[in-house]
Amino acid sequence: MMEGTGATEPVLLVTGAASGLGKAIMELFADDGYAVVGLDRQVTTLQTVVDSLRNRGAIAIALPADVSREQDVFASVQQVQQRFGRLDVVVNSAGIDVTAPIEDLAVADWDRVIAVNLRGPFLLAKAVFSIMREQGGGHIVNIASTAALRAWAHATAYHASKWGLLGFSRGLGVEGRPYGIRVTTVIPGGMRTAFFDRFLEQGIPLPDPRTLQEPEAVARVVLWAVKQPSGSVVQEVLVTPLHETSWP
Repeated sequence: MMEGTGATEPVLLVTGAASGLGKAIMELFADDGYAVVGLDRQVTTLQTVVDSLRNRGAIAIALPADVSREQDVFASVQQVQQRFGRLDVVVNSAGIDVTAPIEDLAVADWDRVIAVNLRGPFLLAKAVFSIMREQGGGHIVNIASTAALRAWAHATAYHASKWGLLGFSRGLGVEGRPYGIRVTTVIPGGMRTAFFDRFLEQGIPLPDPRTLQEPEAVARVVLWAVKQPSGSVVQEVLVTPLHETSWP
């Protein structure tokens, strides 16, 4: 259990923080003066990220958690509240995909994608909403995908989760508005992350690396949205690589 000390710096909680976009967000916000808390199932990798940030002088904490598990999410948020006494920004960055034709897609795989990509952001929002309301505001950022705007074959579960996340964010933004809770959906195009590793395992052609963007670029968009004046909110923002095609 983390001891409560309060926080003079703003506090960020980000899921999927061990790698990819979540890691980039942790690093960028830490450099901007935030105390950062990362959630991920990849405990060893996450701790390496946190140790690196601490070596740079940042306040950083690793919390092992499965974002699809209610107990993990609420326990993690409780620890952050006890440690810092506040929670200013939550970024739901954890995401998975199972690529398969609908006839081959296992029901368990469908459930797993929805659980991480849609149930997880719901659980985090539910866990932090009262904290943000009582402290007079906060910011919830949900990382969607261009899969919420267009469609391709063999990704029905992923499409459903990201379209659902877009709708959830819009509704949550309306609920949070009276309490100063801002909600932003960031819709990134393809990024150079390990997300595409599963394609190699399944024999699916990889996208041209030249049509992908660095996760740091998307992380900068997240920070930009969070730093807008309190009287405004970036509700949705689409950020794609300059040369992204209509792949796949």
